[in-house]
Amino acid sequence: QVQLVESGGGLVQAGGSLRLSCAASGGTFRRYVMGWFRQAPGKEREFVAAIRWSGNTYYSDSVKGRFTISRDYAKNTVYLQMNSLKPEDTAVYYCAADSLGVVVDSFQEYDYWGQGTQVTVSS
Repeated sequence: QVQLVESGGGLVQAGGSLRLSCAASGGTFRRYVMGWFRQAPGKEREFVAAIRWSGNTYYSDSVKGRFTISRDYAKNTVYLQMNSLKPEDTAVYYCAADSLGVVVDSFQEYDYWGQGTQVTVSS
């Protein structure tokens, strides 16, 4: 059983930056595709970014060029560096792990989820 714990959320002004962290335990971290999703009030959970064990990365169009996903195998941690934040980035951000990695941008494919961390961007 994989446990995921996010941290790093908070309140930031538009144009600012935040770095989210997701610490994984209880599984073979290297085997999983790690993803970040977000959910704003009244909206569906949406894909943000994902990274394979190979280092291949994937981004939604809305964050491409502003967000960077990375992983540290020694620390069993995945990061999401968020720059040039916009008010529309406001959401609860979730870390997730996918054991198959067939479709990386669909939340239904992910097996394990963290509890989420709130990111609020003020205008």
